[in-house]
Amino acid sequence: MKKSMKGFTLIELVVVITILGILAAFAIPRFASLETEARTAALDGLGGSVRAASALAHAKSLASGAAAAASISMEGTTVTMANFYPTADDDGILAALQDSTGFGHLLGVFTKTGAADDTNCTVTYSAAPANGSASVAVDSSGC
Repeated sequence: MKKSMKGFTLIELVVVITILGILAAFAIPRFASLETEARTAALDGLGGSVRAASALAHAKSLASGAAAAASISMEGTTVTMANFYPTADDDGILAALQDSTGFGHLLGVFTKTGAADDTNCTVTYSAAPANGSASVAVDSSGC
């Protein structure tokens, strides 16, 4: 009589589970680091957006012939200016930026929400000094 077997043997199951465990041990750290890379990429993106918003507001201020501290309108939003650049408050750079979803904001410092160290996962906008230009600094060391 020929006996037909169906299913897997215990040894085959143990080998497959062991292989899956080894693969998971190598794959999980790679996926875990994606969270940090995503926060860093979002921070870099916001840094570029802040630079662009500042440059656009500066260009519009110069092109309109406005005074150095005169407010301008960007897409229907009033932007407070100082030395032809947006100020570092909510009425200045935040108004020029218009969208900072995923970031907290306080006086020119944008902090990534959910960062491991929110004091070192920031974009800092510094308003322009007299006869100077605004600056943007990105710190992703704590993301």
